Amino acid sequence: MTLFALKLEYDGRAFVGWQRQVNGVSVQQIVEQAAARLSGGPVAPSVAAGRTDSGVHAAGQVVLVDLPDRFNVHAVRNGLNFHMQPHAVVVLAASVVGDPAWSPRFSAIERSYRYVILNRPARPALVAGFVWHVRDPLDIVAMQQAADVLVGRHDFTSFRALACQAASPVRTVDRLNISRFEDRVIIDVAARSFLHHQVRNFVGTLKLVGTGHWSAARVTDVLLARNRAAAGPTAPAGGLTLMRVRYPEDPFADQQ
Repeated sequence: MTLFALKLEYDGRAFVGWQRQVNGVSVQQIVEQAAARLSGGPVAPSVAAGRTDSGVHAAGQVVLVDLPDRFNVHAVRNGLNFHMQPHAVVVLAASVVGDPAWSPRFSAIERSYRYVILNRPARPALVAGFVWHVRDPLDIVAMQQAADVLVGRHDFTSFRALACQAASPVRTVDRLNISRFEDRVIIDVAARSFLHHQVRNFVGTLKLVGTGHWSAARVTDVLLARNRAAAGPTAPAGGLTLMRVRYPEDPFADQQ
C-alpha cells in the first residue's frame, strides 16, 4: 500500500462537513467510498488537515489516503474524481507520501481561511451559499483596526464555540487582513490551528465593528473577557473557505 496526499476542492453546501456523521453525507464519506471503488476493496479511514463544518467550502483541503501500490498520482487523481461524481468534490492534485509519520493535520504549519461578505443592498443570486449578505455599509478601516487586536498569541475563549473540545483556548493568529473588492469584503486569516468556529466568530464580531454598532476598541475588551457571550454572533458557514494548508515542504510541489 502507498500513502497519498490529496489536495481537495469542494462545495460544502451539500455536506454535513468533512467528518463522517450519522445524520447526512460528509466529504470524508465521499472520498472513502471513491477510494474503495478505485482500489476494489475496503480502505483505511482518511485523515484531513481540517474538519470543516457543514456548509464550509474548501479550495485547498489536504487529505491522506492509503491505496494499493499499483496506482500512480495521475491514476489516483483521475480515478477518485471519476468515482466521486456527481458530488461537488474534486482532487486537484495527488502526491506520494514517503514519510509514514507525515500527517496532513499535525505536520501543517499554517492554515489559511477566507471569509467573503457580499456588502450591497441586493441579495445574492449567483454567489448565494458562498457569501454572507450584509446590506449595511461596512467600514473596512475600522474592521482592520479591530482585526489587528486579534493578531498574535492570545487566549481566544471569547471566540471559541461553547462545544469546542480543544485542550487550550490559546492560539497564535499570524495574519488577519480585511480588504474590499467592489461589493465584496474579504477577510483573510491564517494560523497554525484554530478553535472551533473561531474564524466565524471573528467575522461576526468584525461585522458589528464595520456597521458602527461596536467601536474597534471594544474588541480588546471582548478578547480580555474570555467569555463567548462577550463577542459577536457566529457568522454563517457559507462565506467561509479553507484556502490553503502549508507544510515545511509542499507535498504537491511537483504537481503544480
